[in-house]
Amino acid sequence: MISVAEALALLFDIAKTLPVETVPLSHANGRVLATPVTARRDQPPFSASAMDGYAICKEDAIPGSQLGVIGEAAAGHSFDGAVEAGHAVRIFTGAPVPKGASRVIIQEDVIRDGDIITLNDNLDQGTHIRPKGGDFHAGQTIDTPRLLRPADIALMAAMNIAEVPVTRKPRVAIMATGDELVMPGENPGPDQIIASNSFGLQAMLRDLGAEARLLPIARDNVASLEMAFSLVDDADLLITIGGASVGDHDLVGDVAANLGMQRSFYKIAMRPGKPLMAGRLKTGAMMIGLPGNPVSAMVCGHVFVTPVIRAMLGLGQSAAPAQSAPLAAPVSANGPRQHYMRAHLENGQLTIVENQDSSLLSILATANALAIRPPNDPARNTGDTLAYLPI
Repeated sequence: MISVAEALALLFDIAKTLPVETVPLSHANGRVLATPVTARRDQPPFSASAMDGYAICKEDAIPGSQLGVIGEAAAGHSFDGAVEAGHAVRIFTGAPVPKGASRVIIQEDVIRDGDIITLNDNLDQGTHIRPKGGDFHAGQTIDTPRLLRPADIALMAAMNIAEVPVTRKPRVAIMATGDELVMPGENPGPDQIIASNSFGLQAMLRDLGAEARLLPIARDNVASLEMAFSLVDDADLLITIGGASVGDHDLVGDVAANLGMQRSFYKIAMRPGKPLMAGRLKTGAMMIGLPGNPVSAMVCGHVFVTPVIRAMLGLGQSAAPAQSAPLAAPVSANGPRQHYMRAHLENGQLTIVENQDSSLLSILATANALAIRPPNDPARNTGDTLAYLPI
């Protein structure tokens, strides 16, 4: 068995960053920016008024001054002229500041009578002018890699960027295996269960920005498994669930090897999830074989699949970021394998769930953390700090 860190390093060796594609700006949210993009203009593209009021020369900003109004400027409609001493232009928020003007007097500080304004005795001291390029300048870049959020989309729109170079979404095929499985909604026989892992992993992968599709359930025989492997098509990653152990019906590894899979590793010193394997298929697709127990598969999804997808997207090769918190109650010593224990993080404290059976999805569904116990970690007391993965 190899360690979790060793397994991740081997996974990163075979996880290829995917090529770049260009998408419309409206489709770029949640994608990974693959190459830098450059602003095509200044923002604002002109000095603009930050308030409704009157644009004047700063020398005229004297309490009690009377100025003649010579025109108006609104957003999208500039004043075609210049402001000189003794004059003012009515201006609205977002409008270009006229030539010669260097200050905007807010309308609350003005009394207007026809085309004459009188400045109040107590003037607001702000200039209320947003300088040209005050947000960003033409040529300014957004660097990579960057997982794009709504604020990034708004920024690129303001930069006049209509198309965005992003990393292609990883195409992932998910193959559940086992004679005992039926799909949700079907009527299981007395010795069958519902396939759950594949749906949980598909949801996880989609949240990570991958395109994930479910293959038909492969039965515990060579012909069925070979048929399922033939459906991988153009996948970048194949995830198999179950059949990766050493029992008489665990055929996934053998079938994959017979079809040309080059195995990278098999078996991890971790709980849950020991029977995990990885390699590369003849098609070039990466393969990760997950254990069949529901919690084991989902935990391995957080620990291994998530970092692999991020690496494929160009977001770097690193383990899922762990955090730390004090224990709310003592825990006993850990065994020789790294243990990812379902836990609750509440009020800044970590409570490890007592029953860690790897078949109990209900406990995983209520947990919000995986407490990480290193191999041979000694007993811990209340208040001891422990690392965890948020889930």
